[in-house]
Formats: sequence, structure tokens, C-alpha cells
Amino acid sequence: MSGRAWGVLFVLCGAIFLEGIDVAMLNVALPSIREDLDMSTGMLQWVMSAYVLGYGGFMLLGGRAADLFGRRRMFVFWLVVFLLFSGLGGFATEGWMLIVARFVTGVAAAFMTPAGLSIITTSFDEGPQRNKALLVYSGTAAGGFSIGLVVGGLLAAVDWRWVFFAPVVLSFLILIAAIALIPRSPRPDRTGQGVDLAGAISVTGGILLLVFGVERAAHVPVATTIGTVAASLVLFLVFVAVERGSSSPLVRLGIFRNGSLVRANLAGLLFAAGFFGFQFIAVLYLQELRGWSTLQTSFALIVIGVDAILSPTLTPRLVARFGNARVIFGGLLLAALSYALFLPVGADWTYLAMFPSLIILGLAFSLAYGPLTIVATDGIAEEEQGVAGGLLYTSFQFGAALGLSTVAAVNIAATDGSSPAALLDGYRAALVVPLAAALVAALISAFGLRGRAGATGAESESVPVSVPVPAPAEVPGPTERVDV
Repeated sequence: MSGRAWGVLFVLCGAIFLEGIDVAMLNVALPSIREDLDMSTGMLQWVMSAYVLGYGGFMLLGGRAADLFGRRRMFVFWLVVFLLFSGLGGFATEGWMLIVARFVTGVAAAFMTPAGLSIITTSFDEGPQRNKALLVYSGTAAGGFSIGLVVGGLLAAVDWRWVFFAPVVLSFLILIAAIALIPRSPRPDRTGQGVDLAGAISVTGGILLLVFGVERAAHVPVATTIGTVAASLVLFLVFVAVERGSSSPLVRLGIFRNGSLVRANLAGLLFAAGFFGFQFIAVLYLQELRGWSTLQTSFALIVIGVDAILSPTLTPRLVARFGNARVIFGGLLLAALSYALFLPVGADWTYLAMFPSLIILGLAFSLAYGPLTIVATDGIAEEEQGVAGGLLYTSFQFGAALGLSTVAAVNIAATDGSSPAALLDGYRAALVVPLAAALVAALISAFGLRGRAGATGAESESVPVSVPVPAPAEVPGPTERVDV
């Protein structure tokens, strides 16, 4: 890759690192925030839920906006919004101020993230070069989350407001680098491509309601959850009807004829559900039962961050030799093994007893996350790369919400009392959820093994999309393809 291409990748890795570290730091700062702002448990839940709603609800719209209005323009604009509202969160004096700031920050991330991903997928030629860029990108995302756990604990020990001010400093540096390094190019040709407002409203509303219903499932009556999910399904049906009749759809429904894309999104959703659900139970076990401090818990879980090292080093070699499908399948099986090893968790387990599960999970993440990103965007027309990225990150975000809500509900239902034995019963029952999710994800990904995987991991089963893809000879060089 050229120096300019590395510079572009550096900026985009900085942005995804920012998103990961922002979420992780907030997770460990919540107790300090509740104490200082005198927030109830329900309102504290909304500090996290507001971000999830904004991020998951607007991701698909964000991906399409990048395709229509320019990837560089959307990336830079929403990075500024992210910077401003992260800072405003640090000045919050009431709980509702913090919740509003987190919602807008989530919306900003929903537009910024698919724009950044699509800049990568349209800047590097499909094959080993793009695979390497995406694996470095995914490793940086993992590093942000792992490092954020520790940094968040350190900052919260000083003042929880620094959990919001630190991302402001980092995002400002990334903004300066983005303006300098991401090259401009002509505006996208939007001839005959109007803004599909009806589709945008219906699908965004549907996703918001679905994420909201799942996120609040453990805190409201079952009838309320069923009603919320039913309303979201109605909006999705409206969305499909709108897209079928639209001359310029928000999401061209034919994109779902790509078997690799569908498998990657389903497997990604289930993988995220298991990964975040497991971490939630592990944190409860360490802090609620074992009495570990926030910082002790952060250092215990940081070993999962080994994926930040393995993703750009080991995974590219495995992909080149075995193909994406086989590497993903192996990663999902390792995730299932990690969760299975933690199932018999005891009240007095040493860290050495937990270590195999944690290190294997880090390896599993490095094998699954990056290659899933590659497969979800492989063979997709350049003008739909933003939508493909939006679909994938929507799947990851909804999967995280689904996993957290499900393990929380199972844990509550299976815990009878507050004794160590009762707490362990709840944890063990809840740990079945990530195990089942990983096994189903592996089953889905196994269908991809039928196709021939070449050296780059490209899958032969994908059905060609109706929008023609330029032949390799027609593809410009990396620094010429970065879109605005």
C-alpha cells in the first residue's frame, strides 16, 4: 500500500478505536456517574440504552447517506458531532442531559462508522490488500474496547467526567488528520437517486422499536415487549413494501440475494450476542460474587484484547491459506469452546481457571470479526458499500442488545436468592445463551464452507448483484478511490 493509503487507514482506525474506547470507558464509569448525579438504576440503564438506540437505529440510514452524499463528507461531519456531544456529556449536571448527549453521540457513530468502513472497502482493491486493511481495522476496534476498560477505570477514579472529555481530545486529533489525509474526490452522481424518506423513516423506526423492545425486555412486562416487537415488525413490512415500489430505494432488496452477505450478517448478529452477553455475566460474577473492584475486573478481562494483536498479524495469514469461510467457522467454534469452558464456574475459581476461556475468546474474536467484515462487503458494488457496512454494523449492534437482554432475563429468572450458590445458578443458566448463540452462528457459517474459497477468501456462492461491478482492470488505484 502507498503512504497515502496507509495514512487514510490510520485515520479510519483512529475513528473506530475512538468508538470502541468511548463505549468501554463509559461501561466502567457508570457507578461513579450514578453516585454523582444521584441517578436511579432505571435512569442509569438509559445512559447505555440511549447510545444503543441511536447507534443501532440509524446505522442503516447512515450507510446509505455515505453512498448518496459522500463518504468523506459524512465521516468528517459526524465526527464533529461526535466530538461536540461527547464533550457536552462531560458537562451534564442532570441525568436527562447525559442521556440526550449519549443518544446523539450514538446517532453520530451510526453515520460515521459505515462511512469509515466504506472508505476502506472502496479505497483498496478487493483481495489481499483490502483484507489486510480490514483486519488491521477490526484489530484496532478490538484494541479500543480492551484498552478502554482499563483507561475508563483509571479516569473514573479521578473524575468520571474525564471519560467524556478524553474522547473529545482524541476525536479532535482524528478530525485534523482526516481533513489532511483523506483526499477529496468528485461528488457522487445522484442522478435518479432521490432520498427515500418513506423507507428511511419506516426502517429507522422499525430498528429503533426492535432495539428498544429487546433492550428493555428484562425490565418491563412480557406483553409490553411483545407489543413493541410487533409494532417494529409492522414497520419492517411497510419498509419492504416501500422499497419494492421505490425507484431509488434506501436498500435495494436484491442485495439480500448475496448468500455471503446474509450469512455474514446472521453470524455477526449471533456472535455479537454471545460475546457481549458473556462479558456481561463475567463482569457480574467478578464484581457481584467475588467482590472485585472495577479496575481489577478491567485488568482481568483485558486478556480478551489479544485480538488487537492477532487480527492484523495471524488472521491475514490464515485467511490467505484457508479462506474467510473456514477461518470464520473456526473462530465461532472457538467462541463456543470458550463459553463451554466457563459453564462450570465456581465460587472460588482462581484467575488461572478463568484464563483459558478469556484467552480463547480473544482468539475467537480475532478469527471471526475481521473476516465477517470482509465477507459482508465482498462482491458488493462500490455504490452500495455504505449500505453493506450499515447492514453489518446494525447486525452487530442489534446482536449486542439481544445478547445483553437475553442473558439478563435468564440470569434474573434463574437466580433464587442472594446466596453465592443462588448467584452461581443464575450465572450458569445465563452462560448457556452465549454458548447456544455461538453454536447456531457456527452452523450458519458452515453453509459457506460448501463454496470454494480462494487465496483471498472470496466465496463463490454469492449471487451477482444487479448493479454491475467494474472489472479489475477498470479499478483505479487506492488513493484515487477514496470517495467524498
